[in-house]
Amino acid sequence: MHRKGPRRAQSASPHTMIFQVKEEQELLSFLLEALAKHSRNSVKSILSRGQARVDGIVITRHDHQLHPGQSVEIMKNKAAKGESELEGISILFEDEDLLVIDKEAGLLSVAAKDKKEMTAFSQAASYVRKMDPKNRIFIVHRLDRDTSGVLVFAKNEATKLQLQNNWNELVRRREYTALVEGKVKKDEGTIKSWLKETKTFKIYSSPIDNGGQLAITHYRKIRSNQQFSLLEVLLDTGRKNQIRVHMEEIGHPIVGDRKYGSSINPIKRLGLHASAVEVIHPKTGELMRFESEVPEVFYRKCK
Repeated sequence: MHRKGPRRAQSASPHTMIFQVKEEQELLSFLLEALAKHSRNSVKSILSRGQARVDGIVITRHDHQLHPGQSVEIMKNKAAKGESELEGISILFEDEDLLVIDKEAGLLSVAAKDKKEMTAFSQAASYVRKMDPKNRIFIVHRLDRDTSGVLVFAKNEATKLQLQNNWNELVRRREYTALVEGKVKKDEGTIKSWLKETKTFKIYSSPIDNGGQLAITHYRKIRSNQQFSLLEVLLDTGRKNQIRVHMEEIGHPIVGDRKYGSSINPIKRLGLHASAVEVIHPKTGELMRFESEVPEVFYRKCK
């Protein structure tokens, strides 16, 4: 059956595009047709940033059902130019309180010794200042330099304090995808230990309390072959290098992680990706899920 494409309507504002819905369809598929020149990730970002309105109501759900006669309004992003100039990060979501980004591997979250080194924080701070020189962002958690994926910043001090002081209550789920060496035998498991950092900045794990921090990691095998396994990893705690240490502990170090036991690096990066974060919005109370696509090379190695 021939599908009727979205019909463009006249827009009363140079800052919006309006399309008429001609048939039952989910919002994401409708926008992919209406904005055919845009990439899939770009269209998903439009939804995540709250730029799509259905009959005047902002909708961010990809599977929101549209009905004939409704109108879909796309608000042009005033930050589009600023976003196009970003290096190593892309914007997943933004409102008055939160800025959620997708960080590439190899980029520091925050500057360490060299304050001039480009970081995810410096890029995000520059981005918000282009909208208004008074704008600021605040750190609420970090990713290792060589870990890619979802990173959340606060856009004001009140939100930062709420997230930091109530992290375990507000952050409901932190999903990682790990490519590890060898064939993991168990389909799922939990690793619980105490982690302590030495003066050489390496983290060591102990099955009994060694005065360090308790760390709990859950994993589930997605697929594997004789050489590699792809795991979904969930954190109960967010300790420094936690997943990397725990994967070494079970005898399956993360690919490319020489610091914690890996001897090979066929993907030319660390095999760890922060694939999703679910957080209760500190102001609205809405449960929000932010996702980053797992690098395709992770799947290819486990065929």
